[in-house]
Amino acid sequence: MRSKRQMKWAATSTVAIAGLVLAGCTPSQQRGFLPEGSEGATNHTESLTALWVNSWIVLLLVGLVAWGLVLWAAIAYRRRRGETGVPVQLRYNMPIETLFTVIPVILILGFFGFTAKTQSAVEAPIANPDTRVEVIGKRWAWDFNYTDENVHFSGVQVQTDENGSPVPSTMPVLYLPVNKTTEIKLESRDVIHSFWVVEYLYKKDMIPGKTNYMYFTPTKTGTFVGKCAELCGEYHSVMLFEVKVVEQAEYDAYIASLKQNPENRGLLTLDYNPNQNLPGAEAPVEESHEG
Repeated sequence: MRSKRQMKWAATSTVAIAGLVLAGCTPSQQRGFLPEGSEGATNHTESLTALWVNSWIVLLLVGLVAWGLVLWAAIAYRRRRGETGVPVQLRYNMPIETLFTVIPVILILGFFGFTAKTQSAVEAPIANPDTRVEVIGKRWAWDFNYTDENVHFSGVQVQTDENGSPVPSTMPVLYLPVNKTTEIKLESRDVIHSFWVVEYLYKKDMIPGKTNYMYFTPTKTGTFVGKCAELCGEYHSVMLFEVKVVEQAEYDAYIASLKQNPENRGLLTLDYNPNQNLPGAEAPVEESHEG
């Protein structure tokens, strides 16, 4: 009878504490502390947020159950006054041991299934995207080829002021039209980089000799933070960029401004790639000189 009262008290306390904690959560906490501004940034951010938050809820519930059982066992089976000797050290309970095996397997399969489903949706190619951009990573800056418009933007390494803050005029900016299906083609000129738009909650590696793609639809205008997410050398920390999502008219005006400058016409290539031994490439051969 006493142990039943203790279990009831422990369960009631756990539910009450969980209710108080959840009631006091801020919007940021309810979204799992994901970056501000990611709400509705693309057509994928809500599903990625749901996967993240729901996974944490399940894990927290598992943790509460585990912690509750540990506390209950510590209280219910503590040594009482007058008890002596050592309790039984080996005792088997097949139902409980089976439960300890089955539940983790179910959780792992569940996490795998929901993750695979979300990833498949995020990675699904778009047959005829409205906007196509080729992003080329280079130590330590970015080039953007606007493929359909046959113009490009060539970035330089971001400079910092005396406080270590990026100088805005040196920041590479990728323009995208809002509510348009977008294909990002990812290339690297030298080493492995990673294209990461923080508020988009997704990133993908840029590997020399391999072309990767990202597909999404920007659904919110604004300026979003971009950076390289793969350690790529001395100035990796300043390999930054911005994504500016604008209305179609502003996007068209930006493309027109690029076309006005002869230096921005045409598309950049990977000819300056310092890696000479990529698949399909021939190593340079020194010319012979006969005397």
